[in-house]
Amino acid sequence: MVCVSRFFQRLVFVLSATIFVALGLGLVMGQFGYFGVHAGAENSGAYREMRVYAEVLKRVQTDYVTAPNIGDVTDGALHGLLESLDADSSYLTPTEYKIYKEHAAADEAGVGLRIAKRFGYATVVSVVPGSPADKNKIVDGDVIESIAGQSTRELAPAVIRLMLEGKPGSTIQISVVRPTKPEPDKLTLTRTATAVAPMQVQPYNNGTILYLKPSVLTADRVDAIAAQIKSAAKGTKILLDLRDCYGTDIQQGIRLANFFVNKGTLATLAGQKFPTQTFTADPAKFLTDAPVAILVNRGTYGAPEIAAAALEGAKRGDVVGERTFGEGSVQKTFDLPDGGVILLTVAKYESPEGKKIQDEAVTPTVTVEPPVEDQFGAAPPSSGDLPLNKALDLLKAKSA
Repeated sequence: MVCVSRFFQRLVFVLSATIFVALGLGLVMGQFGYFGVHAGAENSGAYREMRVYAEVLKRVQTDYVTAPNIGDVTDGALHGLLESLDADSSYLTPTEYKIYKEHAAADEAGVGLRIAKRFGYATVVSVVPGSPADKNKIVDGDVIESIAGQSTRELAPAVIRLMLEGKPGSTIQISVVRPTKPEPDKLTLTRTATAVAPMQVQPYNNGTILYLKPSVLTADRVDAIAAQIKSAAKGTKILLDLRDCYGTDIQQGIRLANFFVNKGTLATLAGQKFPTQTFTADPAKFLTDAPVAILVNRGTYGAPEIAAAALEGAKRGDVVGERTFGEGSVQKTFDLPDGGVILLTVAKYESPEGKKIQDEAVTPTVTVEPPVEDQFGAAPPSSGDLPLNKALDLLKAKSA
């Protein structure tokens, strides 16, 4: 654990330094007319602060042990500036953006990792069952320190995802920092086309509880959930397992919540210059008033978080498990004169209570931590699925 602690200490230090230089760079660019900075801004508090940062940048240029490559400094500063805002905002250099466009259009294989950036490094959100990552016992919460020898701290999230993809059968080397091990693991993963696991459907308690685990939250999976609810006997209780469930189409989370909520606000989308949108339950899309429980964990990401927050806000059912990942935002692309781009978060989704999912995630109404795994990733014997068992007990106690 000492190594992991030092790793994060270095991480915080480097991020702080990068942001510091980034703000100084912003001043210099502002003096030359970039970003709309004008003489009238000179008297503002922000401008006075930036003058200090400009002095730091000047010292780096003139007094650093060696003459820095200003291009590298600029790229690093812009990366740090954008990524200091949130996990989704990022800067792509012209080269990175070219690679991004080329790979985005390709149909390539992967290693089964869904990642986002947290604390400056790539963090595993969830792992596709049966994938190369799963077979190497990578789990949600693990930190991908480097990919192909390159630190993920220096890479935009979009580029990180593309580096993990490639031709089927090709390999990629990654370094993984795990909370349960003192040293990073050096792994070689073979890219493969891994199919998404089918939705799990299982009856419990003599058929009075219908267990549904979609694995991903796409339009097809939400349609499949609707079909299961419609075909179930009247009054059948629903256990919705959204653990390690991933969905980038937020609208599918709103659709799913509407199956169980027939009135009121499901979510709100708002930003500084983004027209506020309020998503209200449509009674015509409501499917069941039977008791429902929702399972969540650190791998619950995006659209599933919106659904869980909506049901929790409507006091429609118990949300059981761990705090979710925290993802629910809208990005906009801004082209730069040199061919690079800025991916900037312009709006964030909020729960019915007004909590930003991106910032606060979803906290369960009933917290159940999974068993602590040993250094080999194995849970204690006979521990069972504690969150699942708790959710089942809560549903059994409710009247249909």
